[in-house]
Amino acid sequence: MKQEAHAGALDAAIAAAGGMEAFQAALGVARRTVFLWKQQGVPAERVPEIEAATGVPRHKLRPDLWAPPGAIADPMREGRANLYALLGHLLSDVPAPAVLARLAALPADDTPLGAALGALSAAARVARPEALEREYHALFIGLGRGELLPFASYYLTGFLHERPLAELRADLGRLGIVRAEGVYEPEDHIAFLCETMAGLLRGGTPEEADALFARHIRPWAGRFFADLCVAENAVFYRAVGGLGRALMDVELAAAELPA
Repeated sequence: MKQEAHAGALDAAIAAAGGMEAFQAALGVARRTVFLWKQQGVPAERVPEIEAATGVPRHKLRPDLWAPPGAIADPMREGRANLYALLGHLLSDVPAPAVLARLAALPADDTPLGAALGALSAAARVARPEALEREYHALFIGLGRGELLPFASYYLTGFLHERPLAELRADLGRLGIVRAEGVYEPEDHIAFLCETMAGLLRGGTPEEADALFARHIRPWAGRFFADLCVAENAVFYRAVGGLGRALMDVELAAAELPA
């Protein structure tokens, strides 16, 4: 998604850390990465780390994702956004050890979503980075292609780069959302769509989020998550598929409720 740079807040964080070199050392990043953050926005998963290291609050670094303290929030909408953001993060790349540690602490309950979160937590506790690298590669990259092709065009037409992608790009253009530099996957990748849903739930309107779901997620994502649940190469990602299926079931049931 296209994000505002929020360069002023990032500059404040750099100053609070004691300058560029100290900021780079605290975050473990190269100078070029910091410049990319200024242009494209700080990645959501790095915001809490920057806040902890510099004291600059997350709502200033990414106001599109975090509301200021005291702002009135819709807990249900925020919960949906969190689940979409989590799925987007896990499906875009292999989770880092710190992410696995946070997943391992997720609570479970007796609802379908709670059970799915519990299964993901259990999977995270036994996951190992090297095995996850192999699993992610086998599922989504492969030699030529992975076991699954997580794109709307493929699920809806059997081919990549087809009309569903063109229609999605048109809708994203109307919302002012574009693919960030350095991201080469087409926008109809499930991870991009989940991240976009999270952004719209937090910074857009309910109508925009509902329209994106109805047009570009509902027609195919349930099948993708079902396939992920039974994929031959899925171990940790079987639990990710289960969470996706549970979220889709809730979203579909909510969409059928009378307005």
